[in-house]
Amino acid sequence: MASICVKMMHSAYESGEKGSPSNPLKFKNQDYKKLKNALLSQGQLFQDEEFPANLDSLGNLEEITEEQLKDVQWLRPRDLNRDAAFIVDGLSRFDFKQGGVGNCWFLSSIGSLTLCKSLLVEVVPQDQNFKDGYAGIFHFRFWRFGKWVDVVIDDLLPTLYKKPVSVSSRSGDEFWAPLLEKAYAKLCGSYGDMIAGNIPEAFKDFSGGVNMNYKLSKDQPDLFDVMKRAFQCNAMLGCSTFGGEKGEKFFEEFGLVDGHAFAVTGVKQVESRGKKVKLVRIWNPWGEREWIGDWSDKSALWSTVSSEVRAKCLEVKDDGEFWMKMEDFCVYYEDMDICCESPNFVDGDLGSQWICSQTEDRWEEGKSAGGSDRKTSEFWTNPQYRLRLKENKGGINVLLSLLQKPDEEHRSKVQYHPMGFFIYKVRGCVHVSGEYQLLVKVISNFLFFLLILIRYHQR
Repeated sequence: MASICVKMMHSAYESGEKGSPSNPLKFKNQDYKKLKNALLSQGQLFQDEEFPANLDSLGNLEEITEEQLKDVQWLRPRDLNRDAAFIVDGLSRFDFKQGGVGNCWFLSSIGSLTLCKSLLVEVVPQDQNFKDGYAGIFHFRFWRFGKWVDVVIDDLLPTLYKKPVSVSSRSGDEFWAPLLEKAYAKLCGSYGDMIAGNIPEAFKDFSGGVNMNYKLSKDQPDLFDVMKRAFQCNAMLGCSTFGGEKGEKFFEEFGLVDGHAFAVTGVKQVESRGKKVKLVRIWNPWGEREWIGDWSDKSALWSTVSSEVRAKCLEVKDDGEFWMKMEDFCVYYEDMDICCESPNFVDGDLGSQWICSQTEDRWEEGKSAGGSDRKTSEFWTNPQYRLRLKENKGGINVLLSLLQKPDEEHRSKVQYHPMGFFIYKVRGCVHVSGEYQLLVKVISNFLFFLLILIRYHQR
């Protein structure tokens, strides 16, 4: 299933075109191979002028006082550990833990990414190390509004008293996660610009896939089956707890962190006392602090399942990962996101394939920003797109994803505007089962990105 999903993602690009997975755009026009070869020939270590090791790149971090800022040092992994390695025994969510930057939404998404190996190799080029050909330069790839971009960084990491300010290696010698975080901080503008966010934002930048959000308080009897299919489709899953007074109550009673992002890392149905129980496995990017209710690591309920199930599922460790019952999951967590290159997980139709197309456009005041009021004379000036859907006995699905493109280099300064679209059926068309015209509703002037997926079901 994973290979099918990745094939669909790659099929949206012409082979080798700029912005494709095999030929990503160069962020800030920095060419990783050319820079590295020049550094090796000169015997120098890379110092990135586009993201320098200074307070501007660190950004505004509330956890660090002005006095402490004076003591921040930018050190290379080899300065922290002479045995520093990029990867040790593969990449895992247990390789790292969150630091002093409030970017749990990003780090929980990395935890999900490590379970999707085909996506992981796109984001994290794994032929990098601190030994052969080391020049203090690394690179990572992200999907940004229809194009893959290659982000180059040096390996100077912000530290306070020789401890990482942000993400740290759990073992102390594995640095792929802190370097990945630095590359994303560069994409956002600074480490401080990564504070506060939503899981789908990182999921999208790791895949370019389709994201579905589920409000867990709503009655969704088939949600567990959807989650099972999502894992079969190599999807990334994340969830968030309640904030405010409700979240604080859950935190105190059951060990959960309020207003916090987690990764969903597995689902399992077990038999306990003659009944089937649906379980969800969740991981906290803090690398600690776990659920202490039913089916937690030390819960007596694990004695009611077979020894084979216990051996396969239960690990009593303070590693931030735990199981909980599906019913509890839907009570104590506010929402869940699933992101995958293919939306087949929604209905389980794994045989039908999707056709993908994408386009960029903009609303311009006085020209193409016709507003959202369909009764006005300017409404027709909004961008319009026609989709011709060929007749198919098995049925057709259309999925539209509309993204807003920021015009600010610093993520925290981006102003998002309300936007949406209408779908109309155009009648009187020949040789088509339906023709749709999309009218995007918004008054502001900014860029947007539209992803269109069409699935033809076969009978």
